[in-house]
Amino acid sequence: MNKVHVYFMPGMAASPKIFERIKLPEKLFEAHFLEWFLPEPKETLEHYAKRMTAKIQHENAILIGVSFGGILVQEMSKIMQFRKIIIISSVKCNEEFPLRMKLAKNTKAYKLIPTSWISHLEFLLKYGQGDLIKKRLELYKTYLSVNDKKYLDWAIENVLNWSRTTIDENVIHIHGDADEVFPIKNIKDCIKINGGTHLMILNRFRWFNSNLPEIILK
Repeated sequence: MNKVHVYFMPGMAASPKIFERIKLPEKLFEAHFLEWFLPEPKETLEHYAKRMTAKIQHENAILIGVSFGGILVQEMSKIMQFRKIIIISSVKCNEEFPLRMKLAKNTKAYKLIPTSWISHLEFLLKYGQGDLIKKRLELYKTYLSVNDKKYLDWAIENVLNWSRTTIDENVIHIHGDADEVFPIKNIKDCIKINGGTHLMILNRFRWFNSNLPEIILK
C-alpha cells in the first residue's frame, strides 16, 4: 500500500518542532515538515508560496498549515494540486479576521510593532517579570525558528494584507473556540475544538492524533 504524504507548515516564525507530538500511523502516512526561509526584498506572498511549493516532492500530497502557515498553504494550492488542504488555528479569507486586524491594516498601525524584540529573546528571558511572561517566552524560545526582523515585518504585513475575499469550500478548517488570535465568532464552517486556543497544536495534540488520520483519509 502506498503511503499518504503529509506536509506540515508551521505558524509564523515557528519551527516544525510545533508538530513534534503529532503522530500519524506510520503504516499509512509519511510526514514531511516545511520550514520558513527568509523572504526576498518586497517579495509578494504569491511568489513566496511558489518558492515554498518547489519543496513539495510528492504528487497528490496532503498540506496542513497552522495560523499564518494556513494562509500560506492556501496560496500554495493555487500553484500546485494537492489531495487535501487542512488549516489549523487560521482563516480561510480576510473576512474572518477580527476587527482589530482589519483596523491595523487600514491604519497601517502594524508598521509600529517593534519586531526587533524577537532578536533580544535571551535578554527578555533573563529579565522578564512574572511566571506567565517567562513561560510564554520559554515557549517562544523552544518553538521559534526565525528571529529575523525583516522576516517578521514581512510576515505581519502579508497576513494583514492577505487579499483573499472568498472562501475555498474545499479547505478543511480546524479551529478552537477559545482561539485568542482569530476568535471563533468570525470563523465560518470549521471543525470546532472545545477549549482549543491558538496554541492547540501543542496542548491538544491527543485530539489531533486521534482525529487527523480520519480527517485526512475521509
